[in-house]
Amino acid sequence: MGKKRIIKKGGRGMDQGRKDRALARATKHRLEKGVLHIEATFNNTKATLADEHGNAIISSSAGALGFSGARKSTPYAAAKVGELIGERGSLIGLKEASIIIRGVGAGRESVLRAFAGKGIQIRSIRDRTPVPHNGPRPPKPRRG
Repeated sequence: MGKKRIIKKGGRGMDQGRKDRALARATKHRLEKGVLHIEATFNNTKATLADEHGNAIISSSAGALGFSGARKSTPYAAAKVGELIGERGSLIGLKEASIIIRGVGAGRESVLRAFAGKGIQIRSIRDRTPVPHNGPRPPKPRRG
């Protein structure tokens, strides 16, 4: 019959080692006010914390936390991204932030809720999802 093989499937959830490593990297910046940019696509959720001049300080994504495949685009993965950014933001002294959201993915609100749950005051929320004025040219009608 042969040996039984055990197949380990990757991508079950968040990789704890990656989260610990992300929290261990300390930045030298001290930041009171910042801007959180959230990009929620159908495939992933990315979040970047920048200062008021637009210089990126902290960034993370669902893929960077160890989620893979269809799990990257879930609200749970997005919430973990928001928690990580909130924790690292509070470590560097962040008190208040304005939020800019781009995209129509599933993780839009969950990043925001998890980030706000870390005790950082939210100054404003802006939706900057790109909207086409007219879009690409439609396809020609089918010939039959």
